[in-house]
Amino acid sequence: MTTSPFILVEGAVKAFSQILSPPFRRLLSLSLLLTAGILLLVWFGLTRLFNYYLSNHSISGSYPILDTLAFFLVGIGLFVGLAFLLPPVSALVSGYFLDEAAEAVEQRYYPNDVPGTPLSFGRSLLYGLRFAGLSLAVNIVALLLVFVPGVNLIAFFVANGYLLGREYFEMAAARFRPVADAEAMRVRNRATVFLGGLAIAALVVVPFANLLTPLFGIALMVHVHKALSRAEPAGQTQLSRRPAGSEVK
Repeated sequence: MTTSPFILVEGAVKAFSQILSPPFRRLLSLSLLLTAGILLLVWFGLTRLFNYYLSNHSISGSYPILDTLAFFLVGIGLFVGLAFLLPPVSALVSGYFLDEAAEAVEQRYYPNDVPGTPLSFGRSLLYGLRFAGLSLAVNIVALLLVFVPGVNLIAFFVANGYLLGREYFEMAAARFRPVADAEAMRVRNRATVFLGGLAIAALVVVPFANLLTPLFGIALMVHVHKALSRAEPAGQTQLSRRPAGSEVK
C-alpha cells in the first residue's frame, strides 16, 4: 500500500491549475448550461402545474389576490428548492463529460503515455447516476450538519472521503485496466485514495465552488492513478489499454 502526501498535493495543484484551461472551461460551460436548462424546465413545468391547480381550486373566490400571492410564493419556493439540487444535477450532467476530462488531463500531463480507453456509454451513464446520487446525499447531509456540529462533521468527511475517493479513482483507473483490477488497485492504495477523497469532499461543502467538484475530482484521481501505477511493482500494474471486452457491462 502506497501513501504519499506529495502525490496528493502535486495532483491537487495540477488539477486546480487545469480547471480554467480551455478544455475544462468548455466542459464546465456545457454542464452548467445543460444543468440550468434542466432545472428551468422543471421549474416552469411545476409552476404551470400549480397554476392549473389554482385555476380549478381557488384559495379564495372573494380575494383573488390570494391566489396570485400563493402562486408567487410557490414559484419562489420552487426556485430555492431547485437551486439546492444544482450540485447533484450538475454532477449527473458532468458524469457524461468526465471521460473527456480525464482524456484532457492525460493529454496535457502524460502525452508520452499510452492513452486510456474511453468508457462505454453504459458505463459512463452508470458513473453519472452514481455521482449524482452521491452528490445529492452529500448535500443533504451537509445541510443537516449545519444544525448538528461536532462529531457528525467528522463522520461526514470520513464517509464522503471514502465514497468520493472510491468513485473518482475507479473511474480514472478503469480507463487503463479492467474494472475488477481498478477496484483491487484502490484497495491496495486505500489510504491515498481516501485522503484524495477528503480533498474532494472539502470542495463539496463550499457553495458554488462545489460545481467544480466533478472536474476537480476526476482530474485529481487521474494524477493519483498515474503516480500509484508508477510506484507499484511492474508485475502488479501497467499503464496500458484495457483488454477488449474486459469492461463490466
